[in-house]
Amino acid sequence: MKKNETQNFEVTQLLDAIFFCYGYDFRNYARATLERKIKHRVQLLGLGSISDMIPKIMHDTDFFDIFLKDMSITVTAMFRDPHVFDTIRQSVCEQLRKYPRINIWHAGCATGEEVYSMAILLEEEELLGKTQIYATDFNNHSLEVAKKGIYPAAQITQFTKNYIAAGGKASFADYYQAKYNSAKIRESLKKKITFANHNLVKDSGFAEMHLVLCRNVLIYFDKKLQSRVLNLLKNTLIHRGFLVLGDKETLDFTGVIDAFTEHYKKGRIYRKKITV
Repeated sequence: MKKNETQNFEVTQLLDAIFFCYGYDFRNYARATLERKIKHRVQLLGLGSISDMIPKIMHDTDFFDIFLKDMSITVTAMFRDPHVFDTIRQSVCEQLRKYPRINIWHAGCATGEEVYSMAILLEEEELLGKTQIYATDFNNHSLEVAKKGIYPAAQITQFTKNYIAAGGKASFADYYQAKYNSAKIRESLKKKITFANHNLVKDSGFAEMHLVLCRNVLIYFDKKLQSRVLNLLKNTLIHRGFLVLGDKETLDFTGVIDAFTEHYKKGRIYRKKITV
């Protein structure tokens, strides 16, 4: 058996073991990305092969938690891609005002920076009071960071620049408390946010969402899993609800494209059509 074939077999065995032991299904994640992350962990452990990691995964839950961190998507920031948040502020909020109650889902919220960005934006648009934000991720470690809302002070300069570029109406310093080398998000912003563990691969979606953000998550899935998740997100949205994807993601050439219109091409913001 060739080296590439051996590695592919080992990865398949590892993913099967994870699904059998823990119920996490990574088998339809983009293979190249998975293999890169797994090989990196093998090197860090000084193991001889991917197969050597299987017993550790199966019998050491603490190590499995480390593996989950490896698999997580945590590259994020407050008001990341400011033009997207500015468009939400300028045109999406205009439509959300029409509803007596607003439901928003951040699917794959990572460590929570974009969730708090949305809460700040909604407060400035006087919409937070009638909004419930659901922020979910499959990684409990990331969720704990998100719940605490404490971020390194070194990131605040970039967060502030993003906030201003996104059309911020106040001083970004109004939304956090600086202490030592950290910045803690204001507690009042958390009252409208529910953080919960949710796995897009196997769990069902929420109901009656007016806005769903699933940014830079689909790029880690293969076509089959992308299709499943996109259908889940589509069914989660109300008619005329909004879907926001990452800048490297698109509904083009997917099975759900006919269910949406393009609201803002550059920002990958789509709006669900009314179906008869």
